[in-house]
Amino acid sequence: MIKIIIADDVRILRTGLKAIFMQADDIEVVGEAENGQEAFEMCVKLHPDVVLMDMRMPDFDGGFGIKKIKSYFKDIRVLVLTTFDDKETVEKAVASGADGYILKEMDSEKIINSIRSVADGITVFCDNVFRSIRMEFYSMHESKKFDLTERERDFLRLICEGCDNREIASRLFLAEGTVRNGISRLLEKLSLKDRTQLAVFAIKNNIIQED
Repeated sequence: MIKIIIADDVRILRTGLKAIFMQADDIEVVGEAENGQEAFEMCVKLHPDVVLMDMRMPDFDGGFGIKKIKSYFKDIRVLVLTTFDDKETVEKAVASGADGYILKEMDSEKIINSIRSVADGITVFCDNVFRSIRMEFYSMHESKKFDLTERERDFLRLICEGCDNREIASRLFLAEGTVRNGISRLLEKLSLKDRTQLAVFAIKNNIIQED
């Protein structure tokens, strides 16, 4: 039997999820929490197998709850179930130690199967979150591949925004001559001819990501 705690500040949602899980003969809801701190306190008392954690809750959010649970209980798995799939929220969940990330819009059977997978030690991400993580990894990989420094990445980002050397110097608090020399070295490093090719290179290789 997989013992789970549902952490979500919306009571009606917790009730609905509990009703869904009653249809699975291998899942038992042993507790309900309204925020990350309550989820941790329930873990101390009930020691579940999986915590189903929302990310945005009042007082103590999901990131707080995940980090605290993972700090004390290495064997308790935390599966994020939320409506948000923006980069900031996903990164916060992953950095906090989440074992999976799925969305509330998924159908009931997929949520149940995700709980089973996480309980078995398998990391689970819904498709769009997985694609976001993969693109972020690809971007990091490409930066390392071309051995770009953080300053060179700044140059590329501002060039893509259409900034000239004076504007780049102002944005980065550098001398205009430093910017000019830095971009010349970047062109030489990448064997490119001009700023337009630099912008195309950055976009083509997914080095510049939109916020």
